[in-house]
Amino acid sequence: MLDLLPHLGTWRPAASGQRCAVATVVGTAGSVPRPLGTSMLVSEAGEVLGSLSGGCVEGAVVEAALEALRDGGTRREFFGYSADDAFAAGLTCGGGLEIHIEPLGTGPGRLRLETLYALAGRPPAGGAALIRRVDAGGGGAVVVPDPAAFQVLQSAGLAALLGAGSTGAGPVMLAAAAQLEPLLRGGRTGLVRIAPAGECLPEPVSLLVESRLPAARLLIFGANDFGAALVPAAKLLGFHVTVCDARPAFAQQDRFSAADEVATAWPHRYLADQARAGRTDARTAICVLTHDPKFDVPLLQAALRLDVAYVGAMGSRRSHRGRIDALRQAGVADEDLARLHSPIGLDLGAVTPGEVAVSIAAELVASRSKAAGLAQGSVSLKDASGPIHHYAATHQNSSLHASDHHDSNLHASDHHDNSAGMPEPQEAQWT
Repeated sequence: MLDLLPHLGTWRPAASGQRCAVATVVGTAGSVPRPLGTSMLVSEAGEVLGSLSGGCVEGAVVEAALEALRDGGTRREFFGYSADDAFAAGLTCGGGLEIHIEPLGTGPGRLRLETLYALAGRPPAGGAALIRRVDAGGGGAVVVPDPAAFQVLQSAGLAALLGAGSTGAGPVMLAAAAQLEPLLRGGRTGLVRIAPAGECLPEPVSLLVESRLPAARLLIFGANDFGAALVPAAKLLGFHVTVCDARPAFAQQDRFSAADEVATAWPHRYLADQARAGRTDARTAICVLTHDPKFDVPLLQAALRLDVAYVGAMGSRRSHRGRIDALRQAGVADEDLARLHSPIGLDLGAVTPGEVAVSIAAELVASRSKAAGLAQGSVSLKDASGPIHHYAATHQNSSLHASDHHDSNLHASDHHDNSAGMPEPQEAQWT
C-alpha cells in the first residue's frame, strides 16, 4: 500500500470521492511477480491504481473488489495456475497469490481513505509504517509515524486493532511487540499472526505490516565520471545521495546537481564529522571512487571502523593490493579489511562509467539483500580473480579502449607493468 501513496493525490477516482476497495497480496507461494504487501486500489467505476501481478489476475481481482463494494464485506481470494482450465484467472509463472480485498470506509474497523491521505502527506524523507488487520475477524489500520521508535505496548490504537482492550504487557500485546517491532524498525514488510490464548477464533489475528524508514545514505567520494553516473543509479534505488570531493572545481559541477547533498571537504574528515553527528548508521553505504591513495587510505581507514552496511573502493587489483598493505600498516585489522568490496561492483564486464554504475548498483542491491553471487551467475569482483573486464581479456590489442575510460587520478604504475612499457590489459581498468 505504501508504494501507491505518491500517486494517490492525483488518482481521479479518489479525488472525486468515489468509493474504493483495496486489494492486497497477503500470501505467496512459489514464483510470484509481486511481493507480500503489494496493493491495488479499485474504484466503484472499475478504475485501477497499481498492479498485483502484471496482468495475470487483475481482471478477476477487479470483479471481486466490485463485489466487495456492493456487499460491503471483506474477502480473500487465492489465484494459482490451473493446467486444466486455460481460461481460469491464474499465474502463468506457476506460483500462487492470496489476495485480501477490503472496501475503504468510514465506519469502525475500516481502513479509511483519510488514513492513506495522511500517510501520503508526510515528508518524503520521513519514515512511516502502516499496520493493517487482514484476517476475517477484523479490519482497520494503525499509522506509525516513526517506525524506528514505535513502542507496541504503549499504542492504544494497536490495542484496539487487536481487540486487546488496553495497552500494557498483556499476552496479546507482548506477542505483538515481539513480532511487530523487528519489522517496523527494520523497515520491512511482513505478515504477523497472533493467536490470543484462551480464545476460540476461526483463524489467528493477522496483521500486515509495511514499514519504510528514511532513505539510507550513500556517500560517494570522488566527483568524477563514475561518481556522476552512480548518482542517478543510486537515486533510483532510493538512496539519499551525497557526493564529496576535496576539489571545489570538481565537486561544484552541474552534473552532480541531482545528488541530495554535495560537499567540498577532505573525504576522511567529512566522514568523521558525519559519523560524530550521527549521520551514518548500519544502513549507510560508502563508495570510494577517488582512486588516489592520499584520499583513499585515510578515508577507508575511517570507513572500515564504522558500523555501516557497505564499503566499496575503485581500484585495479594492483592498486588494491597496495592499498591493503597501506591500510594494514595504518593498523586496520584483517577482519575489517575483509568487509571492503574492492575492486568495487559485481562482475558484469562493465567498462564505461554508466556500465560501472550499474555494476556498483547491482552489488549494493546484492549486499542489501544478502544475495551477492546470485544475480545471473555473477559474482562480486572482490571474490573473483583474473581480468576485471572480459573485453580486455579478449581484445589484447585494444589498449586505447582499455585506457580511455580511466579517472584522471590513475597513476602510470596502474597502467603499465612491463619493461617495454606496453599496457597490461587485465590491469588497465577503471578498477
